[in-house]
Amino acid sequence: MSLREKVASLWKDDRLMQDILRNTGYLFSSNTISMGLAMLQSILSARLLGVSDLGVLGTVTGFAATVNRLFSFRMGELVVKHLHEYLSKQEMDKARALTKAAFLAEAAVSVLAFVLVYLLAPLAAVHLAKDINTTIYFRIYGISVLGSLVAETSVGILQVDNRFRGQAVINVAQSILTAAVIAAAFFTQGSLMMVVLAYLLGKILLGIGPAVLAVQSANRLVGKGWWKAPLNVLPDWKELGQFALSTNLSATVNLVVRDSEVLWVAYFLSPLEAGYYKIALAIVNFVIMPITPFISTTYPQISRSVAEKDWSSLRRVLRRVTMISGGWTVATTLGLAIFGHWVILIYGAEYLPAYPALMVLLMGYGVANTLFWNRPLLLAFGLASYPFWVMLWSGIAKVLLAFPLVPRLGYIGEAALLSGFFILSVGIIVRRGLQELHRAEQSAPQAVEA
Repeated sequence: MSLREKVASLWKDDRLMQDILRNTGYLFSSNTISMGLAMLQSILSARLLGVSDLGVLGTVTGFAATVNRLFSFRMGELVVKHLHEYLSKQEMDKARALTKAAFLAEAAVSVLAFVLVYLLAPLAAVHLAKDINTTIYFRIYGISVLGSLVAETSVGILQVDNRFRGQAVINVAQSILTAAVIAAAFFTQGSLMMVVLAYLLGKILLGIGPAVLAVQSANRLVGKGWWKAPLNVLPDWKELGQFALSTNLSATVNLVVRDSEVLWVAYFLSPLEAGYYKIALAIVNFVIMPITPFISTTYPQISRSVAEKDWSSLRRVLRRVTMISGGWTVATTLGLAIFGHWVILIYGAEYLPAYPALMVLLMGYGVANTLFWNRPLLLAFGLASYPFWVMLWSGIAKVLLAFPLVPRLGYIGEAALLSGFFILSVGIIVRRGLQELHRAEQSAPQAVEA
């Protein structure tokens, strides 16, 4: 048997990887289509609005997303971890109560987040967009928070129910809707308001679609009438609360340190620099987008392998998904290093100053993209707080350094700080995760033969 045939045979016999790749395939296919449409809409938006207004658009969408994630408890992760456990033990009363509690909790904090977006809109307009007249944009786009009322819980239920195809269809539909409205704005020389509405409509569809499917899945998984389930059957509210709080704190650190980059640049500099930085991030997004589905599809498998003490399968999954993500990341990074200027020219020659920031960002995102499984591995081992503390202290260092460095070094300095954060935090988390895996292998026998 040739080497190629041996490799093909190994992959063919690996049912765990087959499940991951099949589910990833659904999301990857949708992401490929969405990526093309996202590139089209970002090009049209960039050419229609110009650098400064594109920077304003970035602050408007980024502000609502940041406030929303500030209140996020990552209910999807809680649902995946505990609903799997209750269903496997046939503890249906607990499964129904967990489903109801997750929906109610997320809906409550989403409403609170929307109220905060509405009230803080004038301050965001003055300090981020540098124009009080942009308040209306912040408030209108804030409706997207209500559109995603129970999105995280819904996605978690769909993952447990293995309904990745439905998520893929919704992703494509929202991309088509957003791109169509932006295209109409471009060809009719529409305003910034029309572009904001395009993104708003897409976000609403992306929130409501999974919720509809999740209700269907919940009826099938835990039985109809789950919304009537008494919540007092949940055995340990303290454990659930600690898990939700730790994931919320991790999400908060991420949004301040990693996911609010355009807002930081707008705050320290101006919407002009924010526009350059937004283009650099948009291009980086095309590198990480194909790998993003692996996070959703790999975490349930990692969690299941840890629960079953199937260490050989777990190591095999980690090696193979790293090969895939690393190969893609290296290839695309080299391609952008050579052809990045030409890619930026698609958006317009006025955006060429984004190239240096793009190159710096690719270093950090490359590491995070290749080792995307770092946090899910520790979550599966029940160490949700460890990534939080690593990201917290690394993030504090990044934010504190930003105040003296970014005003002097500009948006390239912000890009360097973000890449440094990724390299440091991901490296530490990966090291701890592999240590836990080694410790588990030594203390617990292999329960399932690969």
